[in-house]
Amino acid sequence: MGSYLRTHDLVKKFGGLIALNGVSIEVRPNTITMLIGPNGSGKTTLINVVSGVYKPDGGRVVFDEQDITGWPPHEIYKAGLVRTFQIPAAFKKLTVMENLLVAARDHVGESPLVALLKVKEWMKREEELEERAEKILELLDLEGVKDKRASELSGGQMKLLEIGRSLMSEPRLVLMDEPVAGVNPRLAREIMDYIVALKEELGLSFLIVEHRLDIVLSYVDRVYAMHRGQVISEGAPEEVVSDPVVVEAYLGG
Repeated sequence: MGSYLRTHDLVKKFGGLIALNGVSIEVRPNTITMLIGPNGSGKTTLINVVSGVYKPDGGRVVFDEQDITGWPPHEIYKAGLVRTFQIPAAFKKLTVMENLLVAARDHVGESPLVALLKVKEWMKREEELEERAEKILELLDLEGVKDKRASELSGGQMKLLEIGRSLMSEPRLVLMDEPVAGVNPRLAREIMDYIVALKEELGLSFLIVEHRLDIVLSYVDRVYAMHRGQVISEGAPEEVVSDPVVVEAYLGG
C-alpha cells in the first residue's frame, strides 16, 4: 500500500527554537494515523506545516504524489487535504445545514456571470451540494438538528458539525487537532466511531493529533510519537505506547 501523505525531513524554526527537527511521517490511504507526544513536542506545528499555515524551513510535504511544500492553505484545501480545529469555529447564527453548505467548495453560483447566464448549471450544483450535506448529516447522526442554529448545539454536536463542514469540501485526507478534547468518554468514543465509519463509507484517510490515548488508541491503525520536535517512535499503537523511549518521554514512566 503506497503513501497518501509523506513528509520528508521537515524543519520549522521560530527564532532560536527548533519546533520540527527532521520530521518524516507517512499516512496511507484509508487509514487513521495518530500523532502523540507531550505538549510542545511539535505535533500541532507539524499539522500547521502540512496544511500550509506555516512554511517549512526545510524538508518537503508530498500529498497524493504531488509536492505541496509551501503551498498556501486554500490551494492545499482545493487539492483535497483539509483540517479541523480543537475549538470548532461554526457560524453560530446559521443553521447546521447552512453551515455545511457554506463550507462546500466550487459554488458555481458565486460567480455573477455564471449566476445570470448559466442558471441551470449552478442550480444543479446547489442540488448536488444539498444531497451531499444530507448524506453527511445522516452519517454523523445530525439530521434531527439540521434546522437548528449552531449556537443551540451541544459541545459534542459542535464537534460533529466541525467534522461535517470539513467533509463538504470532498476531501481525501482530513487533519484533526484533538477531535475528542473536552467531551466525556462516552461521547468521545461515539465521535471516534463516526470517524471510523467515515473512513469506511467515504474511503477517507485521517491524521489525528490527540492526547486521550485511553480512548483513541484502539481506533487507529498507526501511531507516531513525537518529542522535542522529532519522531521518537512509530508503528502499531500497542508497540509505540510500550516503547521505553515513549514511556520515558511522554507517559512519565
